[in-house]
Amino acid sequence: MRRTMFVTFLGVLMGAGVVGCSDDGAGANDTDEGTGGRSASSDGSGGKGTSGGKTAEFVNPLTNPEQGPAAGNPDGQCDVPAEAGPEDTSKPDHVVGTGTQESCTAKAFIDAVAKGGVITFDCGSKPVTITLDRPAKVFNDSSERIVIDGGGLVTLSGGGATRILYMNTCDPDQNWTTDHCQDQEFPQLTVQNTTFIDANSKNEAEYDGGGAIWVRGGRFKVINSRFFNNVCADSGPDVGGAGIRVFDQYQDQPVSVVNCTFGGAEGYGNVCSNGGGISSIGVSWTIINSVFSYNRAIGEGGNPAESGTDGGGSGGGIYNDGNTMTLSLCGTLIEQNEVKAYGSAIFFVSNSHTGTVRIRDSVIRGNRGGGWNVLPGISMHEDTTRDIDNSTIED
Repeated sequence: MRRTMFVTFLGVLMGAGVVGCSDDGAGANDTDEGTGGRSASSDGSGGKGTSGGKTAEFVNPLTNPEQGPAAGNPDGQCDVPAEAGPEDTSKPDHVVGTGTQESCTAKAFIDAVAKGGVITFDCGSKPVTITLDRPAKVFNDSSERIVIDGGGLVTLSGGGATRILYMNTCDPDQNWTTDHCQDQEFPQLTVQNTTFIDANSKNEAEYDGGGAIWVRGGRFKVINSRFFNNVCADSGPDVGGAGIRVFDQYQDQPVSVVNCTFGGAEGYGNVCSNGGGISSIGVSWTIINSVFSYNRAIGEGGNPAESGTDGGGSGGGIYNDGNTMTLSLCGTLIEQNEVKAYGSAIFFVSNSHTGTVRIRDSVIRGNRGGGWNVLPGISMHEDTTRDIDNSTIED
């Protein structure tokens, strides 16, 4: 049976459902105001919407990519708050490359990330792919702010063998800087105008999930970026995030995802046990003018894992587990994602029943598989607070 909902309401519904298991994290980092490089919304990736207050304007250099789906939802017209906008990279601290594609090596990028600061690329005028043989890792004492700006020309590849980018304030190998690593303000990591492909974190045992990007602590945001064919663990009840996995953001502030595409077309989707696009525990998200499509959660047995299974298979596009957290979507398209357990579009489980889902000016449709859907494609407790406006949600 086909179900279609065109909804405008604020609702609190009561009930019970499947419980996700996690330790709830703290938050992301401080306010981190975007000092925005110019990147305008008039090109169809950005634009006017329902967000109030000061807004960011910027041009998306990946709107007309050489190959692969564009970054962002061309139909998304939500305003972008200034703090979620791009960072100013006009005065970089480090430049990868000296004007040729050959000079833009994996080592040069990895070394730049280790040093921190604002990082740009000078690889010539044509698109370039940099294939890594190990992750680039942020050192927590390198700088308060790390900005990686691919300028719309740079693709970072894991070559099917490695994660691409890693930041963890609680990893002693990356240098502890506070006695409260799970809730500290810095470093603040921004990724913008970059494509991430063919990452693979299946060999990561301790810090699993996060095929392309794994983040814990500080603040994190991603703008004008694309995630294609990234993978993480095939099974496990809570592991996830083929594109991105995030924990413990400073003071529980949200991760911002703006004008980004996860998958976007057949043959470009990301795959993990849970959270084909993104995954988190105890983290809030603000997702604006973005696309999640053709991603898959391939684990089996859910969370907690059913007897005889390894668990997983939830959250085709988005997997959020924790306690008090908010998932906010505006101008976002979620379609053609697939799961084996729950939440073909979104798996959102607040164990304390204190979470909130906000969906505005968005479309969720045509996602497949799984069960326990309180709304089409969305698995959550029936008493989850929902604020849904001007959005289409359908099977």
